[in-house]
Amino acid sequence: MAVTLKQIAELAGVSRGTVDRALYNRGRINPEVAERIRTIAKELGYQPNRAGKALAMAKHPIKIGVIAQATETPFMHLLLSGVEDARKEVSNFGAEVLIRSMIGLDAAHQLRLIDELVAENINGLAITPANDDRMRSRINELIDSGIPVVTFNADIDGTRRLCFVGQDSELAGRACASLMSAIIGNKGLVLPISGHQSNHSHTLRINGFCSEMERCFPQVEILPPAFCQDDDALTQQLTEQTLREHPDLSAIYVAAGGQSGVCRGLARLGYTGSVRVICYDLIPNNIKNLLDSRIDFLIDQDAHTQGYQPIMILFDYLFAGTVPENKYFFTDIAIKNKYNV
Repeated sequence: MAVTLKQIAELAGVSRGTVDRALYNRGRINPEVAERIRTIAKELGYQPNRAGKALAMAKHPIKIGVIAQATETPFMHLLLSGVEDARKEVSNFGAEVLIRSMIGLDAAHQLRLIDELVAENINGLAITPANDDRMRSRINELIDSGIPVVTFNADIDGTRRLCFVGQDSELAGRACASLMSAIIGNKGLVLPISGHQSNHSHTLRINGFCSEMERCFPQVEILPPAFCQDDDALTQQLTEQTLREHPDLSAIYVAAGGQSGVCRGLARLGYTGSVRVICYDLIPNNIKNLLDSRIDFLIDQDAHTQGYQPIMILFDYLFAGTVPENKYFFTDIAIKNKYNV
């Protein structure tokens, strides 16, 4: 016998309307009450009436907002292809996906884009957030108002977002430390390059890399991290400046964009091959540089899934009340060299 909203309401000690709002995100509700209702529904094996929900969506269609940062980078182009595939899929059910892109990573700009999407009456938000206290507060405000949030590619601590979709960045950094130690013979001088100070994933990659090096490979000397803003020209400048100051440099670890700038800087000063390079993302220029032995290893983080999955998670949550089983949806740490790319 099918479980009804009335049965869930009686067990939760609330009205049927409150259960409806909790399971279908129709309006404001106390988060603790909503969580209790969803837990009871899951324990009872409640299955929503999808035909009825589809009819309801015809009158009040689901709108999912997406805010992607640093869309000038090739990696984000790959990620946005995943967003587009998810947009097409949920549109078959009458849902709408409103995409907002931005250059770089600026918290004030992101906050304006959030306000813009809220004015469009979105029901859920997927965002690559700046690691900023204002953003942290705004995300929690959205959740309190009944708008669920999924973070992707970069996470943010201290929020009640539904889940994060992306790579385990700290673990990826630790994996890169082990690779780096192996290719430089467990000794030498290494330059770590990050992207944006407000990008949580970049920070975790650097922290994981440096802490693993210090703990397991103490003979390797790590220079202070440099920040390139995901910009090839700036990364080339940082590379050349470091080589002039440290001509004995052994390797460069790039935890963000700007990888081509490193390769150009090494080539310009005659260090290609002698300074080893590990970086991220299976984008065309990186693959070419990998095949040409300008890069030793690439770390793939599955850009398409990072764009596709957040929208599908939000849609399932808004359409059927399906709560993600885990707070973290980690994509693979796939290690590529010139022989398996």
